[in-house]
Amino acid sequence: MKTLAEHPVITVIGCGMMGSAITWPAAENGCKIRLVGSVLDDKIIEHAKKTGEHLTLKRPFRTPENYEFYYFSELDRALDGADLTICGVSSFGLDWYLENVIPRLHDGVPVLSITKGMLHLGEGKMISYPEKMEEVAAKLGKKIDFMAVGGPCTSYELADLDPSHVTFCGRKPEMLRTVRSWFEAPYYMVSLSTDVRGVECAVALKNAYALGITISIGLAYKREGRVFDHYNSQACVFEQAVKEMTHLLALCEGQPENILLGAGDLYVTVYGGRTRKLGILLGEGKSFTEAREILAGVTLESTAIAARTVEAVKALEKLGKVKPEEFPLLHHIGDRLDNRTDVEMPWAAFESNNL
Repeated sequence: MKTLAEHPVITVIGCGMMGSAITWPAAENGCKIRLVGSVLDDKIIEHAKKTGEHLTLKRPFRTPENYEFYYFSELDRALDGADLTICGVSSFGLDWYLENVIPRLHDGVPVLSITKGMLHLGEGKMISYPEKMEEVAAKLGKKIDFMAVGGPCTSYELADLDPSHVTFCGRKPEMLRTVRSWFEAPYYMVSLSTDVRGVECAVALKNAYALGITISIGLAYKREGRVFDHYNSQACVFEQAVKEMTHLLALCEGQPENILLGAGDLYVTVYGGRTRKLGILLGEGKSFTEAREILAGVTLESTAIAARTVEAVKALEKLGKVKPEEFPLLHHIGDRLDNRTDVEMPWAAFESNNL
């Protein structure tokens, strides 16, 4: 890996909003950025080549002299000489990335993934996406180190230089320090961790639980109209979400301090984005099928994470390792994703008796 003074080359595969926004501080630090569109990103690449602006972020690229744009058909050229690649696909693109990108990556060039999610392997065992990437690369005989980003940060606010604090996680501390030096900026602060599963599972879980909190917003809107938010009920569900996430993080064998990343990410997800829109529609009484039709064309990553988490917890319940009453909010979210509109938010189940 080159030093910062040698202007590292960073190739991003998947130039959606966060895949592109994360390059803002790196480009300002002098890194050379190669943005490669996935098979779904041709319009973004075409627009960037013509205008110097990101199509969906609706912002011009800062330090445009440090950017080059590539279609996926040009991937091999974009990978040649890179010092770091970034996995910028959505969670729904994981299988595509595993099958179509990892076989073409170069040995010795590390990967930093911004793709948030986790997989249920059966019997309640949950692993992070970077662990799955490691497994696939190893089977191919690839020698690649995988790192990932976790923590509260929305793409459009990062692009607007709003101060953000994230964590880079990976197996090798020195490599993490080097990569951090390429991205750190006054508005982009980076902590480091070697607990890959803990970091990534914590921030993946927030996608599922943000649904529960935003359902409570929709319930208030249904009752009184979209006049103002009720923060008592949101805070009630937020507290229960963090409680259940803490338990799940332990079941994933992640370090307990990572719940701070999950809680911070949960906060920012509730206050903006696609999950908020979905949860509000569910709370207002729409079935999941109806809400999905209303939000047609919107990537709803939270639904995949929620479904996998519900599946894993139910498996653990069958094995007698947890009890259903330990996860009332998660089960409510699962019911709503099963198109049930007749279920009430289990407020009383959120109570704790520590006497």
